[in-house]
Amino acid sequence: MRHWPGGDRVLPRLSRSADHGLLWFAAAGGAALAGGPGGGRAALRGVASLALASATVNTLGKRAVRRRRPVRDAVPLIRQLGKQPFTTSFPSGHSASAVAFVTGMALEKPSLGVLLAPLAFSVCFSRVYTGVHYPGDVLAGAALGAGAALVLRGLAPVRAWHAPPARPRADAPALPDGLGLVVVASATAGQRLTARDDPGAAVRAELPLAEVVVCAPEDSLPDVLEEAARRAAELGGALGVFGGDGTANAAAGVAVRHRVPLAVLPGGTYNHFAHDLGIGTVADAARAVRAGQAVTVDLGRFGDEGLFINTFSIGAYPELVRVRERWAPRLGAFPAGVAAAVHVLRTAEPVRLRVDGRRRRVWMLFAGNCAYRGPGPAPMGRHGLADGVLDVRMILSGRSARTRLLAAALTGVVKHSPVLRASRVHRLRIDGIAPGTHLAFDGEIAPAPPSVTLTKERGALVVYRPR
Repeated sequence: MRHWPGGDRVLPRLSRSADHGLLWFAAAGGAALAGGPGGGRAALRGVASLALASATVNTLGKRAVRRRRPVRDAVPLIRQLGKQPFTTSFPSGHSASAVAFVTGMALEKPSLGVLLAPLAFSVCFSRVYTGVHYPGDVLAGAALGAGAALVLRGLAPVRAWHAPPARPRADAPALPDGLGLVVVASATAGQRLTARDDPGAAVRAELPLAEVVVCAPEDSLPDVLEEAARRAAELGGALGVFGGDGTANAAAGVAVRHRVPLAVLPGGTYNHFAHDLGIGTVADAARAVRAGQAVTVDLGRFGDEGLFINTFSIGAYPELVRVRERWAPRLGAFPAGVAAAVHVLRTAEPVRLRVDGRRRRVWMLFAGNCAYRGPGPAPMGRHGLADGVLDVRMILSGRSARTRLLAAALTGVVKHSPVLRASRVHRLRIDGIAPGTHLAFDGEIAPAPPSVTLTKERGALVVYRPR
């Protein structure tokens, strides 16, 4: 191979830094902390893609083709790694991990993928330059890495950053600099260990005339929202919330009862509802509030008083949320989410239900408020926010159900998998729920009643949204 003077110092060190994925874990941490909106999700998808690629290489690839490593005699000493790898040569695990991580990041947030692509290429090149792999090993590893990221996308579709169409438009007051807007700011949104010092600072920076009410940990969020909504109605303005999906869920019902528009200012961990409105930052929401740009959106209802703006589920997902919330104070939100998913996949048991009168044994029942993109059991992003339907998906129990679902993702035919049932309905009845079962709605957990009916309330909520 051609001699690269600069590469003698850099490439061996770069190759060693990628041992055991350490380089990519560091990159994931940087993306989560400084990657802006979507950085955390991109980091999580990148690490998950890397894990799948690494497992595939080590359990299948290297055992199937036992190629010996290249002879090091032809490689100058300065280019050699200090410690020769002891595994077989084909395919390259470092290359698979590098490409899987960067492809996963790029699928979730393309700008981060473009930023890290040269680093991934350099790691792949370093494996040949240091003499530990043949070029074919690297190419095969890269192909496996890209494939792992695409398989993961089949199981957990990428969140669409292009928001669904902004319709139907609604009348809402334009509030210059937030005059007439009463914002409830959650001090503990985002799975925080401690309350924010000033949760309203981001709101005041964009909307200096808004009235900001801080909801402390000891306060009752429903009571604070009721009082804020009454104040907004007196001013002829709007109710605002700074927090995550759980806070937005609580505010939606209050805004409907008091007949005031709702402004959602993202301040939580995931902010799915805000992102589906095309709101990535507080500045995005402020722009819509100042201009009076708004739409009507549907609400999902369950039982007598429950509502959901995003999703409702029974089965494995509520357990995942419970475990994640228990571990988040020690691990942080994103690592806890990954650890909880692994734990639930190993320990979850199916639940018995009657769905519209038919007996089912399911790993998970998911119902989305409006139709979601993607054919899999974990769809991300909606086609619209006012279509009047419930997007229902069930993972049925049975012989090797999880293995069959994974095989369907590998072959790209998830929607045809016999263990997945999907339908779009206006109403859903669930009976025969066993005592001790929990349900999840918009990231919140509650004990499930013996029976529950899901319905839609079309165009019930007026919410600010930038055009």
